Amino acid sequence: MMNAITKTQDRLLQVILAPQITEKATYIADKHQQIAFKVRTDATKPEIKAAVELVFNVEVASVAVINVGGKTKRAGKNLGKRKDWKKAYVSLKPGQEINFAAGE
Repeated sequence: MMNAITKTQDRLLQVILAPQITEKATYIADKHQQIAFKVRTDATKPEIKAAVELVFNVEVASVAVINVGGKTKRAGKNLGKRKDWKKAYVSLKPGQEINFAAGE
């Protein structure tokens, strides 16, 4: 039983890859109180919710997920494509806050 809990916790710690810190993400954070994260492509909404609650010690109200297609790029004659990835917009319950600058 304990081994299963450890495996799920390890899985949750791998779900969130990085916070998205862009102009659009900052605007959405200010206007809609949502935080954008880059997450694993196989992550589900309940997994993302559990991972954010575990890692940041906050209560999550809802999660919206967007699959982002990788851009097509070219270098001379060669055509290539960046990897597809998944973005999650996490809404926190009122009074909750994530401070990314706390570690500095």
